[in-house]
Amino acid sequence: MSVEHDWITTPVTPDIVRGALDVERTAHGLLPHRLPAWARRQIPDGQLAMAEAQPSGVRLAFRTRATTIELDTLPTKRAYRGLPAPADGVYDLLVDGRLTAQATVTGGNVRVIDLASQAAELREGPPGTARFADLPARDKNVEIWLPHTEITELIALRTDTPIEPAPDSGFQDGGPRVWLHHGSSISHGSNAAHPTAIWPALAAALGGVELINLGFGGSALLDPFTARAMRDTPADLISVKIGINIVNGDVMRLRAFTPAVHGFLDTIREGHPATPLLVVSSILCPVQEDTPGPLTPRFDGGTVRFAATGDPAERAAGRLTLNVIRDELARIVRQRAADDPNLHYLDGRDLYGEADYAELPLPDEVHPCPEGHRRIGENFARLVFGAGGPFAVTTG
Repeated sequence: MSVEHDWITTPVTPDIVRGALDVERTAHGLLPHRLPAWARRQIPDGQLAMAEAQPSGVRLAFRTRATTIELDTLPTKRAYRGLPAPADGVYDLLVDGRLTAQATVTGGNVRVIDLASQAAELREGPPGTARFADLPARDKNVEIWLPHTEITELIALRTDTPIEPAPDSGFQDGGPRVWLHHGSSISHGSNAAHPTAIWPALAAALGGVELINLGFGGSALLDPFTARAMRDTPADLISVKIGINIVNGDVMRLRAFTPAVHGFLDTIREGHPATPLLVVSSILCPVQEDTPGPLTPRFDGGTVRFAATGDPAERAAGRLTLNVIRDELARIVRQRAADDPNLHYLDGRDLYGEADYAELPLPDEVHPCPEGHRRIGENFARLVFGAGGPFAVTTG
């Protein structure tokens, strides 16, 4: 720890955490979660248990005059056996909404995963410190966005002047609208360069809304507990991105998919009967457009690429592909919208389609590159938050 300041240590408490649905007290400090405790008890696999604890979209928010800030954390990083170790996750510091500084935390735990079997080994390591210096010496709103793919236990926050929680005013009190979003690893931020560069964060910034991101890598599977968590979470705008994980996991057939979508939307509507609700299908993913899953990894020169292994001929028997799901989602929304005028549909290829794929191909055949995240975020902001979009601000 640096010694040139008279440090003020502020406990990391839930009132300065944004974007999490729950926080857990651990032996080290505070662990943000993106699903509540009751839902976590229903999680059937380690993939979702890891994904919901990775704080995509979660940030600390406070006001201060501090010029130097230190945040002690214990990260749990993810690595894949046989592949190069990933770079340390990035902490983004925003001052009055502008990205001003970045930091990383070395050390920490490492969860080593076998991509083929999904078996995992935890290698324990020490905590570390993210340090931000030379910040403007004035009253300011500060946000520290946590690494979107590292489980992050928050231990201690130090500053050279006091802090106070950021104002927590809702839309009715003149604050920003709250956007609750659920999706897959692309919404989670896979391949994005840093936490405010995941496409939902980019879209939220352009749309002037407060993000709660329930994008879970590998786990957008219409789980009932996720729908109930969304039902119970206050929000002004809601979107659900459906398709890719259901196809690449080969987890259901069309007969099960249709009522599962209805049930997921019914549950959300129990808590949000008139909230604008947008159903979004998958972006273009050529390997899964017309070929069913399951998806399998293939290793080539230290990199991984994914390939679909199902038989396209089995679509007639109800096997799901992205095109089958897009058609069914569009039909479901048309049917329901007759009685639910605040329900909308967006074809994911309007966010990232053939022209985008030609310019910004998917590096592993499934996930966009950092520039692809920006493209998706900008297109979402234009089509959804922009004039005439389902989340546009209306007057009257």
